[in-house]
Amino acid sequence: MSGYRKERINDEVTRTLADALRSVKDPRIAERFITITQCRVSGDLKYARVFFSVMGKPDEAEIKEVKKGLVSAS
Repeated sequence: MSGYRKERINDEVTRTLADALRSVKDPRIAERFITITQCRVSGDLKYARVFFSVMGKPDEAEIKEVKKGLVSAS
């Protein structure tokens, strides 16, 4: 797969996940300002690694709760 096509797919997955994140009702996610910063899709488009950030100064326990909420929402 060409690098340009893969980058376009990565960008589209990032945008789509960011849009979908707004409609999640899980309080672990809805109460925080979460930004999807980057996605890396595998070559066969089967898997995606998603990177996110939480605004403010969250501690480790808070980040773990956000991760659990994101996995639950997936």
